Amino acid sequence: MRVIKCIAWAFAWLAAFVCATWAAGALHFDFPTGRAPAAILFVIVLVAAAIFLRERLLKLAAVFAAFAVVALWWLTLKPSNDRPWQPDVAETAWAEINGDDVTIHNVRNCNYRTETDFTTHWETRTVRLSQITCMDLAIMYWGSPWMAHPIVSFRFADALPLCFSIETRKTVGQEYSAVRGLYRQYTLIYIVADERDSIRVRSKYRHGEDVYLYRTLASPAQARVRFLEYVAAINSLRDHPRWYNAITTNCTTNIRTQRPTSQRAPWDWRMLVNGKADEMLYERHAIATGGLPFSELKQRSLINKRARRADKDPDFSRLIREELPGD
Repeated sequence: MRVIKCIAWAFAWLAAFVCATWAAGALHFDFPTGRAPAAILFVIVLVAAAIFLRERLLKLAAVFAAFAVVALWWLTLKPSNDRPWQPDVAETAWAEINGDDVTIHNVRNCNYRTETDFTTHWETRTVRLSQITCMDLAIMYWGSPWMAHPIVSFRFADALPLCFSIETRKTVGQEYSAVRGLYRQYTLIYIVADERDSIRVRSKYRHGEDVYLYRTLASPAQARVRFLEYVAAINSLRDHPRWYNAITTNCTTNIRTQRPTSQRAPWDWRMLVNGKADEMLYERHAIATGGLPFSELKQRSLINKRARRADKDPDFSRLIREELPGD
């Protein structure tokens, strides 16, 4: 029993430490004014409670109570669509559905000269649901093999592909930080873009970023359902902005949670550690493999060189898919 009690206390103090650390971070990053002093004062109060309170249970209660107060305040923070956004996320996409026709406004189609030097173009495009032929998945890596960024691309028989990329919406001067992503620093945005925009900026202009493209095995009917899920999401975000969170509301988890609960794929740790998401899809027989082992399929799916060669070619989308299984 003594061992069990020691283990229980150890877990309780570990949980208290995690909660206290998160709360101090919330004050440091999200408090309206005097962020650093507020975080420091919070830590001082907790240290004083740990020193002067005699009972261990009271010490723990003080930590969790302080965490609860900060968390309740933090949950009152509201996102907004009205802020000085960086040019590449300045507009929010939205769509109108009229029978078979879907008109999407604010489709991004940038003309890049470098990663940071570009001219933004926001277009209106109309596509037909009946002409959706398939759904592809691009996965981008920029360093660690454990973390990546997915982009879903829908192809049409009579129109250019459209990409949906779930990203952080950053203000002017803001940069992405994984730590800041745990707090209320960024709002969520669904970028709808021309495929040349989304793929070229990552394969040609961003240094050290690798792009892998896979053909999913979704039927045209299934792809249409998924397309409409994205349409519903962009329309919802236009009127009801949401916070981005690196764990709960990010570029991968939202692909799953935008679906009705009864239709969501079973949870897998690789949905969070999304650099392994393609391996998960391979195991679940969700992507075309051409009978190749996963390692060979992944090697063949690296499209950086093909994308650079295709560059401004009008046939860009076909050229980047050459030699891909299932295409």
